[in-house]
Amino acid sequence: MTDENLIAAAREAARHSYSPYSDFAVGAALRFADGSVVTGTNIENASYGLALCAETVAVSKAMAGGVRGGLEAVAVVGPLDKGGSEPITPCGRCRQVLSELAQLGSTDPEILCVGPGTVRRVRLSELLPHAFGPASLD
Repeated sequence: MTDENLIAAAREAARHSYSPYSDFAVGAALRFADGSVVTGTNIENASYGLALCAETVAVSKAMAGGVRGGLEAVAVVGPLDKGGSEPITPCGRCRQVLSELAQLGSTDPEILCVGPGTVRRVRLSELLPHAFGPASLD
């Protein structure tokens, strides 16, 4: 799957967003070494603190399906008409959740942060340096 296809999968996931409070639909797509792709979208809640981010939903789906490694790339997209011209990046919580999955497979996935006119490519380790993870508990 190409990066463009991964971004398209994230955009399709965003179409299923449940974001009635923020009206800020986000989609994420995770690509694994075996070629599989898992998507997620943000899910809001009237109790705002209970909202789920797209990346967290995708990681949860992957892990619930038994995926424990091989994370190669993540595409994250938001609405093209909100948030200015800068690409959207995973929030801090999502960076940590993605890091846990990546560390289980000893990978440092490329994060494709998609904006209205550009894609920022950055490694997860750059977004979350010195990450806490499974090895931190040994």
